[in-house]
Amino acid sequence: MAGTVKPVAFVTGGSRGVGAATVLAFADRGYDVVLSYRNKATRAMAIADEANRHGASVLPLAADITKSDELARLFEAIEDWRGRLDAVVLNASGGLERDLLATDLGYPLHINRDAQLAVVEGSLRLMNGGTIVFVTSHWAHLYGRVPQLPTYEPIAASKHAGEQALRLLQPRLTTASVRLIVVTGDLIEGTITAKLLERATPGLAANRQDAVGWLPTPSDMAEAIVSATMDNSLPSGHTVVVGGTLDSIVSWGH
Repeated sequence: MAGTVKPVAFVTGGSRGVGAATVLAFADRGYDVVLSYRNKATRAMAIADEANRHGASVLPLAADITKSDELARLFEAIEDWRGRLDAVVLNASGGLERDLLATDLGYPLHINRDAQLAVVEGSLRLMNGGTIVFVTSHWAHLYGRVPQLPTYEPIAASKHAGEQALRLLQPRLTTASVRLIVVTGDLIEGTITAKLLERATPGLAANRQDAVGWLPTPSDMAEAIVSATMDNSLPSGHTVVVGGTLDSIVSWGH
């Protein structure tokens, strides 16, 4: 309807995988969407074009969210574009990238904790209520309580640190009428993380699927993220579980 003000969602790491699926899921529900990406411009533009066909206006922005100057420019662009945010999905993560680890051994913590807090800080200046969603994995969510693959351990540790740091912000978020929702997923079919872990541990996905019966897809995660964002009955701090059950997470299924 002409003149209707649409809600605005911001999805970090929105050029592929769970992030891209989340951009499209928001578009289907009447949101305009900001998506950030580090270096996948062609993919980001393709997702933006697809979301446009779903009826959304989309602002794709290149930014390394671990760099304060790039993050500042990103939020300036969002403010100029719509001036507000109603939902923020903290989807971008990392720690398996060899090129980045070669120059920064602390990269997993920088991307999975420090950058998440920086994105929240910038987002709060544009939010008047709304929801922030942190996307994680069962093994990161339960870090310290379940076995870890050696390859994934630095990511699990740093993502767990990120989640705990965000949860400590809840009193401030509540004052701003902003909810924090955590969405944790099993091994996600077709994502870059799953592919890199499979390369390091052949047979991982098949073994995990045998153990739990099914593996969620990026679309499954996206539907959970967007549904949680729109479900105002969920309290701040609530955890949404996608794939398997947390009680059953005792190994990677091998």
